[in-house]
Amino acid sequence: MKSKFNKSWNSSVQPRKQVKFRANAPNHIKRKFMAAPLDKPLREKYGRRSIEVRKGDEVKVMRGKFAKKLGKVGVVDVTHTRIQIDGLQRAKKGGEKLETWFNPSNVKIVGLYEDDSRRMKNLKKKPVKVEEPKKEKAEVKKETKENKMEKK
Repeated sequence: MKSKFNKSWNSSVQPRKQVKFRANAPNHIKRKFMAAPLDKPLREKYGRRSIEVRKGDEVKVMRGKFAKKLGKVGVVDVTHTRIQIDGLQRAKKGGEKLETWFNPSNVKIVGLYEDDSRRMKNLKKKPVKVEEPKKEKAEVKKETKENKMEKK
């Protein structure tokens, strides 16, 4: 992998190259790394599995010491790919409280911040494709033969 970021770079099995790719990515691409999965009702409503986390979203922590805790996103740090959740603090040895940082992949979005009109406009539900059951090859051949006979 080259030293500069290359958007068309194909992935590698080597973790060091994966880390380098994410670390050297520009912020407009790192923004896409800030995605978190949606809760089931939101997933059905918007027809999407995940969306980028924004300040004001209500999230539920899924992993670690704060698992199953709910809170609103207070700070979104795109450069370091992390978020702060209001009210979730850890204590230092001296008793001082610190805001805790979370990776967006470790939270689930329970409620969206709906005051952002641009974001809501882009979230319109996508139509779900309904596939017809596939016909077997023998049936298709019979139909084509019948169609040829009718044309004559």
